[in-house]
Amino acid sequence: MKKIVSLVVLLIAAGGIYWFLLRDRPVGQPVSKPNINNNEDGLGFLSVPEGFKISLAADGLDNPRVIAFDEKNRILVSETKAGRVSVLEDKDKDGEYEDKQTLIKDLMSPHGLAFFVSGNTTYLYIAETHQVVRYPYNINTGKLTETIGENIATLPSDGRHVTRTISFGPNWRDKNLVKGQEFLGGFYSSLKLYISVGSSCDVCEETTWKRGAILESDPDGTFTGEFAGGLRNAVFFTFHPETYEIWATDMGRDNLGDDLPPDEINIVKVADPKQHKFGARRFGWPFCYGNKVKDNTFNPEKVERIDIPTNCSETDAPVIEIPAHSAPLGLAFVDSDKWPKDWQKDLLVAYHGSWNRSEPTGYKIVRFKVDKNGKVFETEDFITGWLSQNKKKVYGRPVDLKFGPDGALYVSDDAAGIIYKLESK
Repeated sequence: MKKIVSLVVLLIAAGGIYWFLLRDRPVGQPVSKPNINNNEDGLGFLSVPEGFKISLAADGLDNPRVIAFDEKNRILVSETKAGRVSVLEDKDKDGEYEDKQTLIKDLMSPHGLAFFVSGNTTYLYIAETHQVVRYPYNINTGKLTETIGENIATLPSDGRHVTRTISFGPNWRDKNLVKGQEFLGGFYSSLKLYISVGSSCDVCEETTWKRGAILESDPDGTFTGEFAGGLRNAVFFTFHPETYEIWATDMGRDNLGDDLPPDEINIVKVADPKQHKFGARRFGWPFCYGNKVKDNTFNPEKVERIDIPTNCSETDAPVIEIPAHSAPLGLAFVDSDKWPKDWQKDLLVAYHGSWNRSEPTGYKIVRFKVDKNGKVFETEDFITGWLSQNKKKVYGRPVDLKFGPDGALYVSDDAAGIIYKLESK
């Protein structure tokens, strides 16, 4: 009997590990990696608009997620499931980053990457599941000068969503978060480090303000505070090129059917006096979704946290609603003089693709013509083909979108292990 119980426990544990490793893969949609080489025919399964060309920037990567460029135009990429960050270099200047070196390994689900210069030192910030750590980085060699980094922020490490994304952006505060203290010889810094941390669950009341939120810190890690909450899983965010406000994608909860709730794009602003009773703006989750719609399926007997509104009228609505289960990830505003004028400040969003929908959706990059307030004038598919026309095969899943120093758009694909390069002809 003991042997049977032990076997059952072992099988359950193995199943849990299997789910953890593959939970980002679409159920029933195994990835069929295409035969790819660095020419347009090799990427012929992808459809791109006339006037653009797509090519292979790098291949053979393991779950590539976030892309960052250093001052020498190298690509740094987090290979999250492999637990490492790699450096890619185009040494022969042919457009393909053929040289790959491991920058650092043995990390816990590394994801977000960001550079910051302080004095004469360039730091690389790496967001792991449980922490944000910075390392001195040698721009000339493309290597870390120290492999033991400095902890900038401690984060909750358990739960469902394990990726953390970081980026430096404007300091929107008009007063110190920590009363009576001044940092960096004055008012924090002109830049803040913003950190997105997803929820620990599908839908629940979190026990910490550090989950389902975008956090903020100063570059030295003097403090960590909550910038905005009610964001179930704002995996990626960027800054508008004119207003510099945070625009963040957010994934809605599961188990409400194929078409609910919508995924979202939110403009995440600092709290105004109306939100001071909550300490930060609230974007609905877990009690609300979409345009301030009450989630009637989530009704806990008692709400412990007084900083989470159950009244949807006290929450902020998204500026853009996206079809449910599209799983929006990377987003970028077109701000490249190499692209057509009528594309400038348009918003591009990567739909990673559904994993639990009866008919798959997503697996594409979408273009939004929007103004700085989030009003949408036009929406169209930009790049498609990662999902076959019969919706039975998946060839890849787009993740991050980053414009490089050359004005091209680089797209990571964590399923096919690829980084694509998209140029305007």
